[in-house]
Amino acid sequence: MRLALLILEDERPVREALRRDLALFAGHVRVEEAEDVPTALEVIEEIDAAGDRLALVMADHRLPGTSGVDFLIGLATDERTLATRKVLVTGQADQGDTIRAINEARLDRYVAKPWQPGALRDMVRDQLTEFVVVTGLDPLPHLAVLDAERALCIVRERGDM
Repeated sequence: MRLALLILEDERPVREALRRDLALFAGHVRVEEAEDVPTALEVIEEIDAAGDRLALVMADHRLPGTSGVDFLIGLATDERTLATRKVLVTGQADQGDTIRAINEARLDRYVAKPWQPGALRDMVRDQLTEFVVVTGLDPLPHLAVLDAERALCIVRERGDM
């Protein structure tokens, strides 16, 4: 079982920038991309069918068809994705959209475009760690992409060390 990260972004250059800035996770986390909500839903089906866990979704707000906020709200009611960490990555959400994302989608983070690559990687590491904590997964197989200090505290508390 692998942790999975889904990037939902309709603009190819932005998807490529996110993938580039998150490349250090790719060897340890399944990194998937989608340019619209129907494709994202297909990717979630594939992740689920493979026995992997969707740990983190990073969604743009402005997308063709269904918005990123509406997609994230849908994830908040899907049994498979209740624990999935949700991040809105956008430069165009207005205050009302952001409030809906926080209240209805249980948004975990908001990242403004343009982002700082180091801060983005730190946020992803934190969110993956939080997913492991909340779901009770064994952190050791995922240690390379987690906050090592927090993960090792979990292991010590469980008595595995």
